[in-house]
Amino acid sequence: MVTIYLRYMIDPYKLAEFEHYGKLWIPLVERFGGQHHGYFMPSEGASNIALALFSFASLAEYERYRAASVEDAECQAAFLYAEQTRCIVSYERSFFRPVFE
Repeated sequence: MVTIYLRYMIDPYKLAEFEHYGKLWIPLVERFGGQHHGYFMPSEGASNIALALFSFASLAEYERYRAASVEDAECQAAFLYAEQTRCIVSYERSFFRPVFE
């Protein structure tokens, strides 16, 4: 299993737009076989940092999702929404593997 951690720098005046963007992606990730753990909006502290976490069974499954999302109309609409609203300033992506007992 691989968990993808996305740390977004967002426009703090466009929280509603970013939240909508996140709600677009949750079912898309799940449709492509991932498990979404949610988007996390600013609450206390920094007002311009948001997070997202989702997992795939393997890095190969994640790569298949990435390749397929480029061709998918709903994914492209979500990318376009972020571009048009400019709610995302930048983001970084990291990959983690879980450790269980």
